[in-house]
Amino acid sequence: MRLIIGNKNYSSWSLRAWIAMAKTGLPFEETLLQLDTKEFYQQIGKVNPALKVPTLVDGSFVVWDSLAICEYLNDYYFDGRAWPQDRSQRTLARCIANEMHSGFPHVRNAMPMNIRAKRKITIDEHIQKEIDRIVQIWTDCMKKQSSPGWLFGQWSIADAMFLPVVFRFITYGIPVSDEAKAYMDFVIQDKDVQRWIKDALAESEIIELDEAGEEV
Repeated sequence: MRLIIGNKNYSSWSLRAWIAMAKTGLPFEETLLQLDTKEFYQQIGKVNPALKVPTLVDGSFVVWDSLAICEYLNDYYFDGRAWPQDRSQRTLARCIANEMHSGFPHVRNAMPMNIRAKRKITIDEHIQKEIDRIVQIWTDCMKKQSSPGWLFGQWSIADAMFLPVVFRFITYGIPVSDEAKAYMDFVIQDKDVQRWIKDALAESEIIELDEAGEEV
């Protein structure tokens, strides 16, 4: 299998698919294309008509969109284990994962993922409302766990969807509840997440559009 991604420092959607791929434990080829370049569109256009990353190439199958890739991996390589096995927990996990996938536009636009940076932005009421909702989700999930861990005990696609937000909150110094902070601390220590961080910190490319706010 081959997973085509963008810059690890900036590409939040790539991260979601990559962490799911890493959690399968299977070997895969990683192709990194520099975002916002002519080469990016030339290369991605050869396999994905949507011209976006991430893109998964598995034999004759081409899968794009991070959630579609996660679902594909769940169907064929996780044997369904990338969602909680309990019906009520699985339903909730799907709800919050899709809420993240399709929502929170103010957080996305105001706080681009930028792992290398520490930055400050102005938080207006719209951004704060979305931050509060994310913190509520994490807090509610953590209160159901006996100790800090993944949102539903075992790693799931819900964690993949929220992983870039963990980085966003760290970069922009967003205050969160104790439970949400415990979740963030747990996630950052994961060995696969640490691999991504190491690679992101080694990058030197700058995408000005994603350098939001002021440097701290």
